Amino acid sequence: MRSSSVLLLPHLNPITTSIRPRNLALHKLSPSLKGFRVAAVENKPSPSPLGSKSEPPKTLGADGEVDYVEGGVGEGGGGGGGVDLGWLPAFPHALTASMANFLFGYHIGVMNGPIENIARELGFEGNSFLEGLVVSIFIVGAFIGSISSASLIDKFGCKRTLQIDTIPLILGALISAQAHSLDEMLWGRFLAGLGIGVNTVLVPLYISEVAPTKYRGSLGTLCQIGTCLGIIASLALGIPSESDPHWWRTMLYTACVPGLIIMLGMQFAVESPRWLCKVGRLDDARKVVGRLWGMSEVEKSIEEIKSVVENDGAESSWLDLLEEPHKRVAFIGGSLFLLQQFAGINGVLYFSSLTFQDVGISSSALASLFVGITNLGGALVASYLMDKQGRKKLLIGSYLGMVYFHICLRRWASYRYYNTRAEQCPYTFKDHGF
Repeated sequence: MRSSSVLLLPHLNPITTSIRPRNLALHKLSPSLKGFRVAAVENKPSPSPLGSKSEPPKTLGADGEVDYVEGGVGEGGGGGGGVDLGWLPAFPHALTASMANFLFGYHIGVMNGPIENIARELGFEGNSFLEGLVVSIFIVGAFIGSISSASLIDKFGCKRTLQIDTIPLILGALISAQAHSLDEMLWGRFLAGLGIGVNTVLVPLYISEVAPTKYRGSLGTLCQIGTCLGIIASLALGIPSESDPHWWRTMLYTACVPGLIIMLGMQFAVESPRWLCKVGRLDDARKVVGRLWGMSEVEKSIEEIKSVVENDGAESSWLDLLEEPHKRVAFIGGSLFLLQQFAGINGVLYFSSLTFQDVGISSSALASLFVGITNLGGALVASYLMDKQGRKKLLIGSYLGMVYFHICLRRWASYRYYNTRAEQCPYTFKDHGF
């Protein structure tokens, strides 16, 4: 019979303690002890803090049976009010990578406020097509960068690709900031878009591969939060452009700073364990997994990663996405992204200052800042509720909300249109009941 350490406690609920009492051979409890509850703690070494879920405390009743007690110290820092810090080892690496998403958001909003000043200085003022081209050429570059990212990641790994990718990001920002012609501005925006396109694929992939399975959803929200913070930063920094026509150059120079942070910060970040396994560096992969996920997870995780890597090497094509069991998932996932763009959010984020200016708001840059703050609020709510309410409920609720507010905007725009026309043509509208 295995021995246990026994504490005799005159309480209904047993407690655990770090003090080790003497070992007692548990056969039968004396009748004099039947009124006590006994907490039994096995004489086994304590599991590593980075390991898997710890075993809950046990109780031994008067019948000599050992029972498990709910609410003990388990994963997530259960009993004793502990705090679950299993996400902490991977957090600095995920945070550094998410700076690329911050830069993505910054480039989304950087043209919002000063686009008219840029057009005036570079000689295409009043040309709405060229103004739109300066903004949208960034997305063209991002599209090309995103489809070329896979080959870069397979060759250099996530860590090195993130560092290499800062070159077009920094170079594009510098060319844009120093632009004295439309062509220079377009080339700078295109280069920045190339870098951003690679990062939109790379950063979520990197975070998912360095984060422990339990925390991938939570750490993955750093991507969207980083994007929202970048939008807010650029919109806030754009407020002085209402009074300073040359402020846009400072805004574009500022875009170099996150790129430098990524380049230097990733030097201290870990490489993706999946990529390390793929190139045969199994010892390095074990070190990364042990450091981020806990030593108890090393062998199991490495075997799972090796299995995934082997499947990655299997013959496959894009047409496989159109067959079961992938067809439904690919259709739903792709439709969500596509329909989100058609909902008009990009137009709001890229041109909200011009929109607010057209409807007569005095400080269009400040109004745009509130749009960015609202965007961040939605991301924070989603990150908090994601694991509690599930993805499906949040998606349905958010899309219903978008439908409702689009209807509100449409009714408001119609009301404003008819009232404006009534003021301009009082006989035509007022005398006919409009």
